[in-house]
Amino acid sequence: MFSHFKPTLQTLAVAFAWPLAFGLPGTSTAQTTQAPSAPLSSSVLITGNPLGRERLAAPTSVLSGDELVLRRGSTLGDTLDGLPGVSSSYFGPNANRPVIRGLDGDRVRVLSNEGASLDASSLSFDHAVPIDPLIVQRIEVLRGPAALLYGGSAIGGVVQALDNRIPRAPLKGLTGSAELRLGGAARERGGALVLDAGNAAAAVHVDVFSRETADLRVPRFVPQAEGEALPVASTVANSASRTRGGALGASLFFDRGFVGLSLDTYDSDYGVVVEPDITIKMKRTRLGLAGEVKSLEGPLRSLRLNANLTDYEHREVAGDGTVGTVFASRGHEWRLQAEHRPLGPWRGVVGWQQERFDFSALGDEAFVPSTTTHKAALFALEELRWQLGVLTAGLRVEHVRVGSSGDAEPLAARFGAATQRRFSMRSASVSQQVPLGANWSLAATVSRSERAPTYFELYANGVHAATAAYERGDPGLAKERGANVDVALHWQSATSQLRVGAFSTRFARFISLDATGVSVDEAGAPVGLGVEGVPLYQFNAVRARMHGLEVDARTRLMQGPWAWFGTAKLDLTRGTNMSTNQALPRLAPWRLRLGLDARRGDFSARAEVEHAARQGRVPDTDLATPAHTIVNLSMAQRFVWGATDALVFAKLDNLSNKLGYSASSVQSIRSLSPLPGRALKVGLRLDF
Repeated sequence: MFSHFKPTLQTLAVAFAWPLAFGLPGTSTAQTTQAPSAPLSSSVLITGNPLGRERLAAPTSVLSGDELVLRRGSTLGDTLDGLPGVSSSYFGPNANRPVIRGLDGDRVRVLSNEGASLDASSLSFDHAVPIDPLIVQRIEVLRGPAALLYGGSAIGGVVQALDNRIPRAPLKGLTGSAELRLGGAARERGGALVLDAGNAAAAVHVDVFSRETADLRVPRFVPQAEGEALPVASTVANSASRTRGGALGASLFFDRGFVGLSLDTYDSDYGVVVEPDITIKMKRTRLGLAGEVKSLEGPLRSLRLNANLTDYEHREVAGDGTVGTVFASRGHEWRLQAEHRPLGPWRGVVGWQQERFDFSALGDEAFVPSTTTHKAALFALEELRWQLGVLTAGLRVEHVRVGSSGDAEPLAARFGAATQRRFSMRSASVSQQVPLGANWSLAATVSRSERAPTYFELYANGVHAATAAYERGDPGLAKERGANVDVALHWQSATSQLRVGAFSTRFARFISLDATGVSVDEAGAPVGLGVEGVPLYQFNAVRARMHGLEVDARTRLMQGPWAWFGTAKLDLTRGTNMSTNQALPRLAPWRLRLGLDARRGDFSARAEVEHAARQGRVPDTDLATPAHTIVNLSMAQRFVWGATDALVFAKLDNLSNKLGYSASSVQSIRSLSPLPGRALKVGLRLDF
């Protein structure tokens, strides 16, 4: 399966052997002078933080521990929805990609253990991200442009899921966890088992997980399909799912580092809400390599390597078993990052990143040709501590080739002849953190980011069932370019903290999928009046502006036998297509989330009210989304069971069974899949 990646594996082996020239000692395991990397429970952020600073200028959010256990959904988008500036594409309950500050798709980089998730989720809203939150130990979200370290597809932000599939620190004996979850609006039956074992010389990781859900239960509503009302329903048709998978990983430790491998699989069958007779059968296999060496002699202090090989396929299967379209991708990515010795007052890292992504779509509903995408980039990030705080500056130079194989059959005329586009991008960033005294600090970031058009923005030409439209790319598109300013004021005391941030982004060229007002047939030819067709949408480069506000506050209200805490989160994103003076599509409205937490000993409880305002600022081709207010309750109890730490929890979501819709969903799915109705979910987690 991975045979076509052999040259890449050999290259990586040579690259990782390079530090031998700088004095790397032998791999003796007689002693371990230091952990190769911080454990996942560390408070130090990993994403966007190669220098290991305690606090970044860029806005970040982290989910871990009990908070992650209670927030876990069936997808990454569902798990993160409601964090400041983060919403979900919400194509029903099974295909939810994170949306950051109104940007989604190829503008949000989804990582797993610092490696890209090379899948087809950015191509279509009904394509799920093959990462299950059941196994994830920590999720980090970097809001705002992160193209400097992660490339143009991170022009909106980064979501990173972290687990221990490649152990990065020595272990003592056997540790692990088990989790069971039952109930919820989709009547979930899910569970996971994670085992880690090792010593100072080696460690092994094993995990398995499984999740099954039924059709999602929602408040009574009237579904709308192609503008026609369907019978009243209280479930979302064709939204059941079954997901399973697992991983095996191992690492060897030496006195100044480690090297490890992992192999994981993700297998999911789920219904496509917008097509009641279609099921997607998805499978992804991934081979990962990671290593690190520290305390080197010579110009480099440390060297870090991450590499991944991915084989992905999903089939769209009709009720009679007929396979319609097959989407397949094979790709590899590797990243070599080195921290150099201080150059005067400057300390920093330099790195090289390379990626290849081969994609094919075969079948009646294939609206893009087979393509190959190559990316290569060199980046540097430098830090200076001076009188005004910490100054960070960086630069990334990236080259991208996107090639289309054209029409598979000579007589077909949909995609044309084989062709290739080349792009050169430069991204730069400067940030400053300034301590203001009395627990106050100020952070500001100015960045310029560029992104190459994707294969579907360039070469799409066909009916896209997920959007119920004919989508046409533009092979002549230029690279996307934007400039961003992000400012935040932070205050923290022993019992309270407050962060107020504002951002503004201007795109000189923003690649937008816009309605043309023309209807076409399945071949893309215009249809006359009275003839049924589908709307034609075209990828265009337009001028655009996005700006917004984010507030995140927490305070201890009372301390006694019971400790009471209050939380508040507010976010607002506003986007405008400056070429048409209309709103950008699928933006979440302003949202306010208020929470009250109570703790006594090992018992905790939380009440939360989430209000999403009416989103009436939409393009002419969209409809307004009504406001909704949802109340959620949860409680958890920790206890010791022999040598095991246990957590039992219960969640009652949407207490009043309020009907609500996601404004960040595409219109074709919004009226078919409301937000979940009132439901109780219970679970048990064991850590040993």
